[in-house]
Amino acid sequence: MGALGLVVALGGCAIGGGSGDVTLKLVAADYGDSAANSSEKYWAEVVEEYEAEHPGVRIDVDVYSWNDVDREVKEMVEAGNAPDMAQIGAYADYAADGLLYPADDLLSISAQADFAAQLADAGRVSGVQYGMPFAASTRLLFYNEELFDEAGISAPSNWEELAADAAALKAIGVKYPYALPLGAEEAQAETMQWLLSGGGGYTDETGAYSVDSPENVETFTWLRDELVGEGLTGPVAPGKLNRADAFAAFAAGDVGMLNGHPSLMTMAAKKGVKFGMVPMPGVNGPTKATMGVADWMMAFKQNGHGREVGEFLDFVYSEKNVLAFSREYDLLPVTNSASQTMGGAEADQDLKPFLEELPLSELYPVGKTSWAAVSADVKKRIGGAVGSGGSPAAVLGEIAGTAVAAEGAAAGS
Repeated sequence: MGALGLVVALGGCAIGGGSGDVTLKLVAADYGDSAANSSEKYWAEVVEEYEAEHPGVRIDVDVYSWNDVDREVKEMVEAGNAPDMAQIGAYADYAADGLLYPADDLLSISAQADFAAQLADAGRVSGVQYGMPFAASTRLLFYNEELFDEAGISAPSNWEELAADAAALKAIGVKYPYALPLGAEEAQAETMQWLLSGGGGYTDETGAYSVDSPENVETFTWLRDELVGEGLTGPVAPGKLNRADAFAAFAAGDVGMLNGHPSLMTMAAKKGVKFGMVPMPGVNGPTKATMGVADWMMAFKQNGHGREVGEFLDFVYSEKNVLAFSREYDLLPVTNSASQTMGGAEADQDLKPFLEELPLSELYPVGKTSWAAVSADVKKRIGGAVGSGGSPAAVLGEIAGTAVAAEGAAAGS
């Protein structure tokens, strides 16, 4: 999607707080895929209701596409014109620069305590929560049921079965037996899911980077030799295959298996693809920890509107609003109350498998200001680890070197 740069200037007038009219600026990402379900519509409804109940407070919302929203906020901050709130992909750099309110200074105790524990923890820098989770998702292995039936196979639960299933799918002419999107769009996600399935990850138990650990090297060696090297990942080299293209191929019936998040359910269903979902296979059985992803809300201190921002965010994080957003965009609630409601609602049963994975999920190390540099290096290099003649140890070692350098730069700043 291109930059929307659309402004929703919504309602508001008289005062109620004692210090004059207050206008809060929110910059938010667009989760919709068309004008019909743009996030503008979601925020317009939230703001209309809030302003009706809070005379004197006005909320201006700028909605940008994901291609542009992080850059737009960065440029606003650098120009000395930070918004009061930003709902974007990362918060740690702003927190490290001392630009954000701690969540403790904004939210009511009940609202802050309602966040899912692992999401709240991922929002902390040096033990203080600055990032407030806004949207979450987990990953499951999607498989095309009709192709599996044709090949006479069942959903895999470990790597050996996954490779055997992929070989069977290749034998019946499936274009992408297992789609492995390690292209620049979201290589860091596919990489993390595979690292976790091999018992590793980007960081170790202490939180230190462990990109080139023996477990991680073994995982990518297996991928190179048993999937890519056997021609089981399709006609496009993994390093050139982006997630969006892999999802589109699955919805077109050309993919046997791939890792997917909830939005793939809607895409596939619209195209009439019958699919199943199972936890990501690990070395010897289902992976113990799946990958979780969260997007973040943060509040900048520049304009000094902490009280008004906190009151608005308490409203944003009410169960009703969290559920409405999650249901509109096939995402997982970030609060315990909304998760409990969704888990018991018949209308939300499609999301329940993803919801069940959330407490077991691990997130990117977003609390590290170095993560942006490491993620960018993963996107740049990781496809080379599984290509012909590629060396997983060398590539992961190069990324590990980037992690060490980025950590050093963060510590010295």
